[in-house]
Amino acid sequence: MLHRTLAAAALAVMLALSARAQTAAPAANPVDAAAVQALKDMGAHLQSLERFQVSTELSGERVLADGQKLQHTAAARMDVERPNRLRVRMSSARSQRELFYDGKTVTLFTPAQNYYSTVAFSGTLGELVDRLEDKFGVEVPLSDLFVWGTPAAPLDKLESAMNAGQDFVGGDLCDHYAFRQGRIDWQIWISAGAKPLPRKLVITNRADEARPQSVSLIDWKLKPSFTNAVFRFVAPKGATEIEIVARKAK
Repeated sequence: MLHRTLAAAALAVMLALSARAQTAAPAANPVDAAAVQALKDMGAHLQSLERFQVSTELSGERVLADGQKLQHTAAARMDVERPNRLRVRMSSARSQRELFYDGKTVTLFTPAQNYYSTVAFSGTLGELVDRLEDKFGVEVPLSDLFVWGTPAAPLDKLESAMNAGQDFVGGDLCDHYAFRQGRIDWQIWISAGAKPLPRKLVITNRADEARPQSVSLIDWKLKPSFTNAVFRFVAPKGATEIEIVARKAK
């Protein structure tokens, strides 16, 4: 009987929290200036980091024609040195990709096929992620890390912003914020204290009736041990260079 008692107690707590959340719901579409300022503070701190390693575990949902959701997972790790050096490792059960940027050239490498493509580039990391997505359709994980704290951050497009309290993420106490922007709802958990780093990000697509979500858990190393050699691509034995194809203009 004990497990039933515990289950009933847990249910009562959940219902109480739900009722409290409904009672405390804010007015429609408020933009809390303090929540927006939290994004600005986080962005300023991110831009102050010159050398770091960040990793993420991502889960996303794909919606079938009948409305059933399928969840998939992926992981990524980035070695970063501002203003123009980046190494990214992306992996899932379906594929593995690596990206190298040494400030002069960008190389995309697929280990399973042993193919690589190299193009010349010399911009900043923010310019790099824009270029890769706009011209080649290549998305860099956590690319917003290079946008926050710059004029390109979409703070003027927020339709609502709220402080949702505090939660623990990976043992770190975080401030939890929720935002609405167009057909997207998103939440972010930012480490409380003097180092406001993003630790969790949840994105909900309201354009789809099924409301699919993606969830990213983010870990940081602010004193990484990598050397500059990590940003230089050395083609493995037998690797084949291929041309990366630009996406068609819309």
